[in-house]
Amino acid sequence: MEPAQFLTSSGVLIVAGKGGVGKTTVTAALAVAASSVGLRVLVVEVEGKESMASAFETGTLTYDEQVLVDAARDHAGVHARTVTPDDALLDYLNERGLQRLSKRLVSTGLLDVISTAIPGIRDILVLGKVKQLERSGTFDLVLVDAPAAGHAITFLRSASGILDAVGVGPINAQARDVQELLSDPARCRVVLVTVPEETPVNELVETAYNLEDQVGVALGPVVVNGIHPELAGLDTDPEEAARDAGVALVEGEAEALREAAAFRRARTRLQIEQLDRMADLLPLPQLRLPDLFTSDLGRQELDTLAAALIEQVVALPETGTP
Repeated sequence: MEPAQFLTSSGVLIVAGKGGVGKTTVTAALAVAASSVGLRVLVVEVEGKESMASAFETGTLTYDEQVLVDAARDHAGVHARTVTPDDALLDYLNERGLQRLSKRLVSTGLLDVISTAIPGIRDILVLGKVKQLERSGTFDLVLVDAPAAGHAITFLRSASGILDAVGVGPINAQARDVQELLSDPARCRVVLVTVPEETPVNELVETAYNLEDQVGVALGPVVVNGIHPELAGLDTDPEEAARDAGVALVEGEAEALREAAAFRRARTRLQIEQLDRMADLLPLPQLRLPDLFTSDLGRQELDTLAAALIEQVVALPETGTP
C-alpha cells in the first residue's frame, strides 16, 4: 500500500496505549513518516508532557503551533501544539466574541469551576478543538497523542456522555460534532500501541473491544513497539565460536555469553508467543517497530522508526487501511 494513501485514509489518527509502551514515540515516528511522504502534519498533545518536544529537540509545546520538522525538499513539515481544556474553552469563547467573559473567567478563577461542572466537559472541549483543526483543512493529517489506555476510553466516550446529559444548546452541538468525527472512519481512527508482553497485550485487546463497542470508533493497525530483531548464532557454543575466530576467552566469559544467549532466546520466544496470541485475539494488521536499545530518543532514532513504519506499510495489502 502507498504510505500516503495509508496515512490519509483518515484525517485524524488518535494514538493510544498503556502507559510505558512508547505511545508518544510512535506518534512522533508516525509524524515523521507522514511528513517524509509529502503530508503536512499537525501533532496534538493533550497531557502536557515534555517527551514529544524532547524527541524533536525543541522547546516546550504550548497552545500556539510550533514547527517540529521544517518543510523542505524531503519533508512537507510537522507542526505541534498542546490542547488543554482551559485553553480550548477560552478559544471557544473568544471565537464567539466573548473575550471579556473569558478574561473574567481567568481573573476570578471560575474557569476550573465551569470546565468541571459537567462530567466529560473537559474532554469534549479538547476533542472539539481537534474536530475544528481537522475541518480547517490546513493539515493533511492530525495526530493526537491521546491519554493512556484507561483514560483514553473515558476521553473518547465523553461525546456520548454529554449527548445523554445535555439535550440542547452549544455543548450538545459540540458533542454531536465530535461524535460524528469519531464515528466516521474516513475522518478518524484509533491506532493502538503495545509491546510484546503479556499484560500490555491483554490491556490492548480489552481496550480495542471497548473502543469499538462503547465508542464506535474504527481501529487502525496495531503498532507493536520494542521488537527485538532475530540474531543468528545464539545456539553456537561460545568456546567453539571463539576457537573458530581465533579469539581467547578469559575465565567466566563463556558462561556469561551462554547466559546472555539463553536470555535472548527466551525473550524471542516470549515475543513470538505474544505476537501470535494478539493476532488470534485481535484480527488487525500489526506494524512492528524495532527496539533501538536506548532511552535517549532523538531525531535520528525517529527517522529510523519512521523508515521502519513506511517499509511495513508498503507491505500491507491494498485493503489494509488504517
